[in-house]
Amino acid sequence: MRLVFSLVLLVGIALAGGAVMLAKDQIGQYKTAIARAEAAKKENIETKKIFVVNRALKYGEKLQEEDVRLVDFPVAALPEGHFDDLASIFPENTDKPRVVLRPIEKDEALLAIKVTLPGEDAGLTSRLDRGMRAFAIKVDVSSGVSGFLRPGDHIDVYWTGSVGSSSARGEVTKLIERSVSLIAVDQSSGNVEGAQIARTVTVAVTPKQVASLAQAQSTGRLSLSLVGAGDDVVVASNIEVNQKDLLGIQEQEAAPAIAEEKVCTIRTRRGAEVVSIPIPCTN
Repeated sequence: MRLVFSLVLLVGIALAGGAVMLAKDQIGQYKTAIARAEAAKKENIETKKIFVVNRALKYGEKLQEEDVRLVDFPVAALPEGHFDDLASIFPENTDKPRVVLRPIEKDEALLAIKVTLPGEDAGLTSRLDRGMRAFAIKVDVSSGVSGFLRPGDHIDVYWTGSVGSSSARGEVTKLIERSVSLIAVDQSSGNVEGAQIARTVTVAVTPKQVASLAQAQSTGRLSLSLVGAGDDVVVASNIEVNQKDLLGIQEQEAAPAIAEEKVCTIRTRRGAEVVSIPIPCTN
């Protein structure tokens, strides 16, 4: 009996060992197949050498040759306006530098839209899209979001004032412009370090918006509200609050006027005295 038990035990151990070896072999083959597939994918991806920047570049910095390097980039994902030739970045026929127009992070592809042409001025005009205009808005610590505004932010503009019959309801605050692009704070159109209390901010708007903002600024007070990065919520254009709305005061309807009873009289003389006698009125 013991002999039979021992034989069964040995057979079980042999079968288990064989199963383990078979599983290891299959797992090894599976890993090899995955590695070959990954290698095949890499071999099939077509790449092209383009220039990226070696360090983070801020607005207004001059671009130097040591700031760029060539890297392999997938052809299917090439960004528009990339550079693949050093001579196209730094032409040999001029020594005028290119200037950075927008912040560029380390290892980011160098694009034509983010740098000026050689010798080109990097003023506000280079940051305005076609058909847009720059307009300056006066701000202080309260209306300027406590100095936390930065070029590149988006803001909502509110107007506070009284016009015509609205004076009976007190001052009115109304949203007049939504998600306006901010392109400069005071005289700086680049990154602003820390919180700074600005006196003016410059926004990029259409000519019609320029007229609206100029009229609003001359007839009331403007306040700015910072829009969150990536916020795509559509804000209603009819946002308006007056003092009575704010305090929850409801206007009471005037009580109807009580019609005065019409009294008709006739006058008669009694000797030297004139007496008025009431009589029914006839229309």
